[in-house]
Amino acid sequence: MTEAVPPQTGKLAVITGATGGLGFENALALARAGAFVVLAGRNEAKGRAAIKRINAQCPQAAAQFRRLDLASLASVEAFAQGLKQDYKRLDILINNAGLMAPAQRQTTVDGFELQLGTNYLGHFALTLSLLPLLKGARVVSLSSLAHKLGRIDLKDLQGKKRYQPWRAYGQSKLAMLMFALELHRRSERNGWGLVSVAAHPGWARTDLVANGPGTGGFMGLGMRLAAPFFSQSAEEGSRPSLHAAIAPEVNGGDYWGPDGFLELKGRPARAAMTAAARDTAVAADLWEASERLTGVTAIPLAR
Repeated sequence: MTEAVPPQTGKLAVITGATGGLGFENALALARAGAFVVLAGRNEAKGRAAIKRINAQCPQAAAQFRRLDLASLASVEAFAQGLKQDYKRLDILINNAGLMAPAQRQTTVDGFELQLGTNYLGHFALTLSLLPLLKGARVVSLSSLAHKLGRIDLKDLQGKKRYQPWRAYGQSKLAMLMFALELHRRSERNGWGLVSVAAHPGWARTDLVANGPGTGGFMGLGMRLAAPFFSQSAEEGSRPSLHAAIAPEVNGGDYWGPDGFLELKGRPARAAMTAAARDTAVAADLWEASERLTGVTAIPLAR
C-alpha cells in the first residue's frame, strides 16, 4: 500500500477469499496495521501458505486461517458458529471471495447456480449469521464493474432456463451491491448499528481473471494486450475495499472503486452504480428470496 493505514490495534477483521489476490492484500495491510485478521478460505494448504507469507513480511502480525466454503451453507454455518463461540464482536467483515464466469453451468452442494451461490448467497448467509457480532462493525461487500451487465431475474435466479456465464456473473455482482445497500437500509431502520458499504477493484490482475473463461482465443489475446495499459496489480486493486473498510469518511451505503478511466484503475473514490442497483423494491424482494433459499434470517442484535 502506498497510502498509510491508520493503526488498527485491537480490531478483529474477517476476510473471505483471503488466501490470495485482493483478499490477501487486504489481510496483509490490516495485519501490518495491528489488527487480528482471520483469513477465510476453502483450501487449507493455501491458507497455511498465506499465513506464512504474512508472517514473513510482518513478523509481529496476528493472523489465523479458518476454513470456509461459501458454496456450502453447512460450511458457512459452521464457520459462523465458530466465530461466535470464540469472539464477542467483529470490527471488519470483508465479503471478498468469488469466482467468475465458468463456461458451463455448475451448482453448489445446495443446488444453487455456482456464481450466485458462492459470490452472493454464501455471503448473504454468512453476514446474517454473524449479525450478533457486528454491532459497530464495518461490512464491505465486493461488487464489480460487471454489475452493470447484470439483471436480477427473480423468476430464474439460478439460470436454469438460460445460463450465460457473464450474465450470471453480472447478476451475482449486482446482487452483492444491492445487498450492501439493503443491509445499510435495514441497519438504519432496525438499529443494528453496523456500517454496510460496497467496493469494486476495477480491473485487477488476480487469479479470478487468470482462471476465467476470457483467457483463451481472441478475447484472451485482447485482454493480455490491454492489461498493461488498463489494469492494475492485486495490491492496487485491493485499495478500494481496504479504504471502504477503514477510512473515516466512508458512509453506510457508499460504493468505492478506482478513480481512473472507466474506473479500471486508480486511487479509491466513490464509484458509479446503475439505476438497477438502487432499486429498493427489487432489493427487498431479493433479500426475501435469499432468506428463503438459504434459510438464514436476520437475528436481532442486542441494544
